[in-house]
Amino acid sequence: MQFDYDAVIVGAGGAGLYAALEASGSGKTAVITKLYPQRSHTGAAQGGIGAALGNVEEDSPEWHAFDTVKGGDYLVDQGAAIILAEEAVRAVYDLENRGLPFSRTPEGKIDQRRFGGHTREFGTGPVKRSCYAADRTGHMILQTLYQQCIKNDVVFHDEWHVVDVVMDGSRITGLIVFELRTGELHMVGAKAVLFATGGFGRMFKVTSNAMANTGDGPAVLSRTGVPLMDMEFFQFHPTGIKKMGILITEGVRGEGGILYNRHGERFMEKYAPTLLDLAPRDMVSRAIMTEIALGNGMQGDKKIDDWVHLDASHLGRDTVEAKIPDIADFCRTYLGVDPAVEPMPVQPTAHYAMGGIPTDVDGRVTDGRTVWDGLYAAGECACVSVHGANRLGTNSLVELIVYGRRSGRAMADHIKSAQSVRIGSEGTDKLAHWSKRITKLKEGGAHSGDTFEAMKETMMANVGVYRNETNMKKAVADISNLRAAFGEIGVQDQDVNFNTEVLSILELENLLDLSLHTASAALARTESRGAHSREDFPERNDEAWLKHSLSTIQDDKVVLGSKPVDVSRWEPKPRVY
Repeated sequence: MQFDYDAVIVGAGGAGLYAALEASGSGKTAVITKLYPQRSHTGAAQGGIGAALGNVEEDSPEWHAFDTVKGGDYLVDQGAAIILAEEAVRAVYDLENRGLPFSRTPEGKIDQRRFGGHTREFGTGPVKRSCYAADRTGHMILQTLYQQCIKNDVVFHDEWHVVDVVMDGSRITGLIVFELRTGELHMVGAKAVLFATGGFGRMFKVTSNAMANTGDGPAVLSRTGVPLMDMEFFQFHPTGIKKMGILITEGVRGEGGILYNRHGERFMEKYAPTLLDLAPRDMVSRAIMTEIALGNGMQGDKKIDDWVHLDASHLGRDTVEAKIPDIADFCRTYLGVDPAVEPMPVQPTAHYAMGGIPTDVDGRVTDGRTVWDGLYAAGECACVSVHGANRLGTNSLVELIVYGRRSGRAMADHIKSAQSVRIGSEGTDKLAHWSKRITKLKEGGAHSGDTFEAMKETMMANVGVYRNETNMKKAVADISNLRAAFGEIGVQDQDVNFNTEVLSILELENLLDLSLHTASAALARTESRGAHSREDFPERNDEAWLKHSLSTIQDDKVVLGSKPVDVSRWEPKPRVY
């Protein structure tokens, strides 16, 4: 079956919904999502959205932009960071006007709290910049934007999974989609398509990411020849629940939570004497792993799965229940720990992809040389780049709103002037190809679970917080072998309707491709920068590596190129906190 729209958005998180809302005023708009929209991963974002409102302390968008650049270890494109910080203020007030119930100061203003890496006066001290709705900020953004999309007649195709794109040269004409409910394949034609499919943390064993975060957009576009940017940079959030990866928001430390080792020492005094526990996430994660390696974790055995304590008990029960109620419930449910009276066991968890589909500041997919006509991307699957080598806390939600909105507006302008497109024979051929592939999968084969576990194990062990050449070479070899054997995998479940096993195999293929991009790009970058920390190359090397990486897979190997970084505002300097 074929469907035709003016604009199609793939993904129903914050970026996708905001883009759909903006595009819907100019043409028939649809959202394709493999989940129900209210289950999108934006809903898991807890701590807040950064914006220099100055409601609690003096602040400035320029300070926010500087923190973004410095926090990203100067791999951030500085013009994009300035747009992010300046438009964040308008974005927060826009969300408020659309009905988002922010937490309030006693005067009735939007309340703000501290978050890691956010400072006043270009780094002289911490500042309260994070606007929040208790610890449910992402959930509230998701609900607010979804309601607005329904109000504006956006069409939703839930539980549809995009498997391929149809291109006419460098111009997108449509999509090939697998419908989970019926098992059918569809062609969807559009003048403009935006990918907002989120991250791909499921490539790691311990992750804060939902099961659906399998990098579908970047993987699909990579297979059509779009290079991916900065894939070596993957952030490990310092405070995941031990061995589970469920996130304990940075907002806990923003409210005054403190990290301790087994000796009761506030160890961040050694690593970031100014910002302490609110240093950027890459620094805090490395500090925790260093303490564990020194035998200062709670078990003291120097093993990678040891943990430290995050203590918020001194804040008192009233503050815990008012400011971090969901976190308190998580800890009581999964750990049997009450944060109001005892510390929480935490360890770094794979959290956020800084790299992805390369775009300009209006969301158009471009590697700096080619612009793919009618093709857009926004959110975690995209790389503008406003996060560089390390994303600051709260800037994920800022990016969703600022660049989701900008991308949607660019799509709206595009569909006003673009001619209607027709999916030609390439679409028919691709539809037939995917029909044969899914039929072959149902003929049976090896179970996908062993491959999935092997991928997660090697990525976690070899491309984690600390990296070195030997380990990353092993990861590249392991992933290459898993990809080579992928054709032996088949489906055990023969059901046509709601065959989630077919979906999981298609997702695994995407993760294997992105794992190869990540491990290979990390192996090639012989320096330490932001979240990419190499034991064998511990220093940042601006002379050789102040550049974005671009990666493509050719003949089952990653081929790397590069793209210059915009350093037009602030000269790169050492990061000191």
